[in-house]
Amino acid sequence: MQVTFLGTSSGVPTRSRNVSSVALRLPQRGELWLFDCGEGTQHQFLRSELKVSQLTRIFITHMHGDHIFGLMGLLASCGLGGNVKSIDIYGPPALEDYLQGCIRYSQTRLAYPLKIYQSRPGVIYEDDEYVVSCGYLKHRVPAVGYRVTEKDRPGHFDVEKAKALGIPPGPIYGKLKRGEWITLSDGRRISGVDLCGAPQIGRKFVYCTDTVFCDGAVELAQDADLLVHEATFSHRDADMAFQRLHSTSTMAAQVALAAGAKRLMMTHFSPRYAPGNPILLDDLLQEARAIFPNTDMAYDFLSYEIPRFDQNCQL
Repeated sequence: MQVTFLGTSSGVPTRSRNVSSVALRLPQRGELWLFDCGEGTQHQFLRSELKVSQLTRIFITHMHGDHIFGLMGLLASCGLGGNVKSIDIYGPPALEDYLQGCIRYSQTRLAYPLKIYQSRPGVIYEDDEYVVSCGYLKHRVPAVGYRVTEKDRPGHFDVEKAKALGIPPGPIYGKLKRGEWITLSDGRRISGVDLCGAPQIGRKFVYCTDTVFCDGAVELAQDADLLVHEATFSHRDADMAFQRLHSTSTMAAQVALAAGAKRLMMTHFSPRYAPGNPILLDDLLQEARAIFPNTDMAYDFLSYEIPRFDQNCQL
């Protein structure tokens, strides 16, 4: 699971930061999932190592322009490229009307199947490897956050030990790898658990934006290996954050701390914190680290491999 930030500004793009979009790459299955799609996201793809042809799912948090204005352009380009097999999109109820209107008035024809699903609290997608759920956040318009949970995998299967026990290779190994019991021709019963190492605990990625501090974000982020959370404002601008229902750096850190997350990556920064302003982005980082030390700030094109629980987290 590798996260690449394609846009880390809030509201409007800047010279160094585009508006919101985060890609989750699943290399083992050759897929790419996208979270939000602000204006210019398809240009960010061109400047990155990501392949649009691998895009299979898009998750939209809410209907503000800095999170959706790039969506129709990206979908149209995917169709013209001809490499996308199909795309499933998840988002607020208004998203389908928005996309259908864009398709109708621009007379765009997509050369691949497009399915649109409403993101309601709870599980919205599941397969053999992953579960995706969402929950309500607190913003000026209906907004949700997303949680991607990788399912636990069996531990490493000890082939040499199996051979030493006289277990013949073949389909029976598959059962043992899954931890099942098997019965050999001589009557011996052997448990696959005894031939496998400790299970690989699935990783958890959580994406929360836009929102002011709320219980929904804390619940969604429980035990996350990586929490990506908006930090639009400095703690010194908390009044503005409450008025606009956005988070400060300290609110993001408080969510991470309360949820028991392993790492916090802040994003969605206000362009106001530029050189010349008495408050700079580094100040936001120090504010957050005072509460949750394992915090970093995202920047456009940062790629980060989400480690398993027993690995060190290095940027």
